[in-house]
Amino acid sequence: MFAGENGLKGDPRLQAISEAIRVIPHFPKPGIMFQDITTLLLDHKAFKGTVDIFVDRYRDKDISVVAGVEARGFMFGPSIALAIGAKFVPLRKPRKLPGEVISEAYELEYGTDCLEMHVGAVQPGERALVIDDLVATGGTLSAAIRLLERMGAEVVECACVIGLPEVEGQCRLNGKPLYILVEPREIENYC
Repeated sequence: MFAGENGLKGDPRLQAISEAIRVIPHFPKPGIMFQDITTLLLDHKAFKGTVDIFVDRYRDKDISVVAGVEARGFMFGPSIALAIGAKFVPLRKPRKLPGEVISEAYELEYGTDCLEMHVGAVQPGERALVIDDLVATGGTLSAAIRLLERMGAEVVECACVIGLPEVEGQCRLNGKPLYILVEPREIENYC
């Protein structure tokens, strides 16, 4: 579900967020229009608007865990977690966490990857939010859901700053709701 379809239609923060995202053509491979959120992070008003929208949505949902997907989910997750009184749990690429971990492999649109989480980072029955910058196929979010559920957490929702209007990934999320702020930007007159 897009924020603009859920009570935020016409909210100027959504336009500011969209405009703050830079598009890099053909990165990391030909045909990909990379949505670069580093320029969003440079715009303090748009960045604050992003965090504020998520905080407003999750403040009263009894979420105790905000799980951020490496690496760009780390940009938003800690701020949201602090504001709603939850802990932040990083979901990392292999061999980045120093303690005992559980792993979950997944497929990307251009390869495979794996996420890891510390054993004991979440407890059975905790309510979790998964946050990332972008959803395309849903493979990464699906792996994050599986990791959290293997530890007994209840995944309440997944949230992304950017998502395709026809998010095929939603059907890979095992029925978990998906909340998206903006659609990917395009470059006008790009050849």
